[in-house]
Amino acid sequence: QGCTQKYIVKNYFYYYLFKFSAALGEEIFYITFLPFTYWNIDHSVSRRMIIVWSIVMYIGQVSKDILKWPRPLSPPVVKLEMRTNAEYGMPSTHAMAATAISFSFFTATMNQYKYPFELGLVAAFVFSTLVCLSRLYTGMHTVLDVIGGALISAVLLVLLYPAWDTIDHLLLTSPFCPFFSIVVPLFLCYNYPKLDYYSPTRGDTTTILGAAAGATVGFWLNNQYAAAAYTGKSVQPGLPVLTSTGVFVLARFLVGILVVLLTRWAMKSVVLGMLGYRYKFPMGDLAARRRLEVEVPYKFVTYSSVGFTATVLVPLLHRLLGLM
Repeated sequence: QGCTQKYIVKNYFYYYLFKFSAALGEEIFYITFLPFTYWNIDHSVSRRMIIVWSIVMYIGQVSKDILKWPRPLSPPVVKLEMRTNAEYGMPSTHAMAATAISFSFFTATMNQYKYPFELGLVAAFVFSTLVCLSRLYTGMHTVLDVIGGALISAVLLVLLYPAWDTIDHLLLTSPFCPFFSIVVPLFLCYNYPKLDYYSPTRGDTTTILGAAAGATVGFWLNNQYAAAAYTGKSVQPGLPVLTSTGVFVLARFLVGILVVLLTRWAMKSVVLGMLGYRYKFPMGDLAARRRLEVEVPYKFVTYSSVGFTATVLVPLLHRLLGLM
């Protein structure tokens, strides 16, 4: 579906603010902020955020395709995004992700770092609110979609919080962790609710679960063969405050994100090439890439490689380059 409405931007501050805020609930934010937290702030915080994010997003995506509530009609609203327009609306997964990431980060850091409780709470609230409002501004969700997404995410956070330490300990120490981290997400992806038409929700869900699976295997491997991760303090430096530390933080991020993006590009090319050879289709065939037998392995292998690279290979490269 294409947007046939023309519009005039009358307030560029709101326009760019909410376009930017909408991007905080998309892949470009996940692939930068979550690894940045792991490389530069705290391993335990990053692990908890990834666990919460993957669970919340899976439930949100599946709920959309079970409830099948339509997005706002256009007209009267003007839709500023087209990629997700084929998805259903309720709940808003942008609202769910923003609530989950901001408040899980706040909850995981408030007892480990010294900063005003009120400041952290306000920052989490402002972050999630901006993303929620961006979904209304861009015409992609109703108020009910956004409120529903934020509430569902909040409830899931409350339910998961008492089990955080137990889940984290099992993911780091259980010998069955690598097996279940791969098999369970793959099972969920291949058994995703079927729709009468193609929607990007299955592909996005596979991307999220694949990245979380690769990262989880990386967490386990690091704990078994590298520096122990199950400690009260991170093996990374604390929040950067000095200029010299800031330089190392920036260097770690730039090196890491370059390796992650190269991994994504290389694995996407290799996996699509192999699947294209297996199922006899050219790499540019979009319809073929949307088939279950292609989309799930292509996205799962690609993004599990990204998650594994971010948690295992990039830290090793940081050590080799003297950036630790």
